[in-house]
Amino acid sequence: MPSKLFSYSVFGLFFSTTACSAASPTDEQLQALVNGVVTPVMQQQNIPGLAVALTINGKPHYFNYGVANKNSGLKVNENTLFEIGSLSKTFTATLAGYAQASGKLELNNNASQLLSDLRGSAFDQISLLQLGTYTAGGLPLQFPAEADSADKMLGYFQQWRPVYPTGSQRQYSNPSLGLFGYLTAKSLGQPFDQAMGDILLPKLGLKHTFIHVPDTQAKRYASGYDKDNRPVRVGPGALDSEAYGLKSSAADMLRFIDANLKPAHFEHSMQTAIATTHTGYYTVGDMTQGLGWERYAYPISLTRLQVGNSTPMAMEPHKVQWLTPAQPEPQNVLYNKTGATRGFGAYVAFVPSKDVGIVILANKNYPNAERVKIAHTILSAITR
Repeated sequence: MPSKLFSYSVFGLFFSTTACSAASPTDEQLQALVNGVVTPVMQQQNIPGLAVALTINGKPHYFNYGVANKNSGLKVNENTLFEIGSLSKTFTATLAGYAQASGKLELNNNASQLLSDLRGSAFDQISLLQLGTYTAGGLPLQFPAEADSADKMLGYFQQWRPVYPTGSQRQYSNPSLGLFGYLTAKSLGQPFDQAMGDILLPKLGLKHTFIHVPDTQAKRYASGYDKDNRPVRVGPGALDSEAYGLKSSAADMLRFIDANLKPAHFEHSMQTAIATTHTGYYTVGDMTQGLGWERYAYPISLTRLQVGNSTPMAMEPHKVQWLTPAQPEPQNVLYNKTGATRGFGAYVAFVPSKDVGIVILANKNYPNAERVKIAHTILSAITR
């Protein structure tokens, strides 16, 4: 196991060698950097397998560790499929941006305008944008157990009442973002799974990202491991596809990040969709809430980035400061999003002004602070 001294020495060596040259870091320098920060975390957190993917000035770099399945011993590679959990929300948000760019919905419209079953409920006064930015008024992190199924969730929404004035508090919520995706699909005239699989993923050029992993890809689908190191995969739940249901590979996720870094080669509607997800709608502390993505001024300290991705940010309400008008992408910002299921942990971050991004996928749910530390260390080195 590398010592902290060894890790810091690698980091210092990387800085000293890259500072002397304007050229991009070599593969050997990157490998040493990534090894130095990933290996200790994997050992400390008992992570069976982990994939890191970097895009630097449009060039991909892959670093793979451990096994996708402890029983078979199958090694992780850039095509291994991981559950990405709430990173799925960034895809749902992009689909919504595309629907708006295509004239199918308007984010400022109230939710009940798209679904008659919600008329006469609190959702007569809650906009799609508020659902997509977790400001409906206190929808919880998860559905109550008695409502966590496709046939019960509409009844739950019909009787739900806001805890806070609509638009006043950010309360991170799967039901909120899930309903946002469900209504987006309604606007497109398709079930959500079909809209994602037939519209968004092909338009983004993603061929190995799935809601339901097909039999032909089953061997690529990693086994997740819970806190007791037992194999586990995500189970069904209300609006699971919309909120946390995607499975993807490091290679496909890097393509998605490249699409966010350089959207100009896509059709106009997709360019507009990506810009919509990057737009800042309100602030909470250092974080500016986009649609799916969360952004920060860059550079940012490790501590501040960890606070933005902390348990209190996910579990507690936070008063918001709306940006009027909404703020398009400024210079020098970092976008990020975490994701997890019981057996998987994911993190993505990218800095458009530096043309760099990172994907970290693991088949164990380990602390966000550790994921953020890996990414922050690597991005700080390559953008110095």
